[in-house]
Amino acid sequence: MSTAKDGASTWRFDVVLALLATLAAFAINVCAGFPGLTNAGGDNDSLLRLVEVRDMLAGQGWFDLHQYRMGPEGGFVMHWSRLVDAPIAAIILVVSALTGSMAVAESVAQVLWPALFFCLTVFFTVRAARSFAGEGAVLPAVVVSATALHFIGIFSPGALDHHNVQIALTMASLSLLLEAPLRRPAALFAGLCAALTLAVGMETAPYVAAIGACVALLFVVDTSGERLIARNFGLGFAGVSAAAFVTTIPISAWGQAQCDTFSTVQFVVAALAGIGLAAIASVEAAGRTQLRRLVSLAVLALALGAVVMLLFPQCLASPYANLDPRLKELWLDHIDEAQSLLQLIAEDPASVVARYVTPLVAIILMALRLRRGPWRRQDSLVGMLLMVAFIVSAWQVRGSTFSIALAVIPLSAWIAKWRERAQASPSRSVSLRMAAVWLVSVNVVWTGAAAATSTVFEANKVAPNDSDADTSCQRKASFAQLAQLPDTTVLAISNLGSPILAYSGHRVFAGPYHRNTAGDLLALDAFLGSAADAKAILATHHAGLVALCRGSAESKLLVAKAPQGFLAGLTRGDVPEWLEPIAETRENPVELYRVRFDG
Repeated sequence: MSTAKDGASTWRFDVVLALLATLAAFAINVCAGFPGLTNAGGDNDSLLRLVEVRDMLAGQGWFDLHQYRMGPEGGFVMHWSRLVDAPIAAIILVVSALTGSMAVAESVAQVLWPALFFCLTVFFTVRAARSFAGEGAVLPAVVVSATALHFIGIFSPGALDHHNVQIALTMASLSLLLEAPLRRPAALFAGLCAALTLAVGMETAPYVAAIGACVALLFVVDTSGERLIARNFGLGFAGVSAAAFVTTIPISAWGQAQCDTFSTVQFVVAALAGIGLAAIASVEAAGRTQLRRLVSLAVLALALGAVVMLLFPQCLASPYANLDPRLKELWLDHIDEAQSLLQLIAEDPASVVARYVTPLVAIILMALRLRRGPWRRQDSLVGMLLMVAFIVSAWQVRGSTFSIALAVIPLSAWIAKWRERAQASPSRSVSLRMAAVWLVSVNVVWTGAAAATSTVFEANKVAPNDSDADTSCQRKASFAQLAQLPDTTVLAISNLGSPILAYSGHRVFAGPYHRNTAGDLLALDAFLGSAADAKAILATHHAGLVALCRGSAESKLLVAKAPQGFLAGLTRGDVPEWLEPIAETRENPVELYRVRFDG
């Protein structure tokens, strides 16, 4: 058994490894010139997060989540959490005070924030691998996780979106639960991390539920070792959920149920689940026998289900059940991260290799471990969470970022096993097999293979020049001229919405967010309707500019949908008399037209 001193030394060692991996990734980004700071490359969420932080620093209220510069007049309420805005704003405030430059401060925050969570994710992955497979899995975990996380993209400079935060918190919760039998406070902090990742965004609800269910089932099977873990996890989960609710939801909204963000729905369920689990683990009569524990937890699960069905039945529907059919057809169905595995197989088979091979290999390894036995609590935690993440990724591609990260743990154990064999009985055959195991486990190898073979599947893919056009229309330089024009409302496709807000003082109708239904429909009505329809919409809403990215995939989709519409005519060069081309932007990927209502 390791001593407290040994535990402290391994923590320091793992911190050093995570920092070295982060420095290596940082060096790569330095050599690349931090391209994400000047070209978001389609990362609309990170740009809008920066806009939200700026708005908060400019005086917008803590509880006021309106995005006033997007949508119809008055804007719309975003579903993101201030728990992410606040620390980014703090970094900007500190750096701007030291440097005297807000621009420098924002750049530092855009680099430091994703790097911080890259480091934390690598650290907790290494800790989890150590608990799962011992010292031999540490080096493979560093290499495999660092390369996978770097090329996933959500930890790149400029990535202010909350998914990197959620992966770090999920890995932290798993790692702490794996260590909980040896470190009593670990389960409490695991519950804290699980509650925080849920408060940040609802995407992690399946992973949080899987973690909670696993803690409960382990308690059913082994009360002697798991009672305190279940109790502490439940208390941490309920306590932090309550704190998040009180600090991020205004009193006036405590009675409002929101299914897509942390609100009274999530708080009530989390509080009941956490307190219920802690109570069952604490009350002797409820946990005396395995049958009683199972029945008590079944009653708790039924109570949670009844609360949701009776009080919040609307949250049982699909997240996009009420989305306007036009937005589903022309927006949601074309978001890459919202596609299912079956859609990806049909439309982009090469990317399936990059996103699903290493998680699938990890699941096979866990299945082989289950067959060979004996099954351990570590296997239950890692196996359940990995399986849930893979199922989520089969439903929506965005889940693959979690399954790729979680797959590192069994893959590292696999590599460690072959490294041990190579050391025990060195031979060419064993060395070759160990090398093959390394190659199979490193996700970037599959990503490279997918990129190399993608030309085979070009028939149903967007042409390269379309991708180039989308990328060039996201560059900061493309909006320099727009930023110099007097602020007004701009009619543009949804993928230009966030860049326009981030790089200028203008406002827009459209943006790729499901709560901005009214604004997105206004833009669609203008682009798909006639020139006269567009003019009427622009006049009614006092829009002064039209922005065009003629080569983007979204523009081409809308042109194909309405070949005789306003946008189609504009891309053909049919400019109505009430629009005035701005000469300085003719060579710019983002073309601008001034609205003349006297025309």
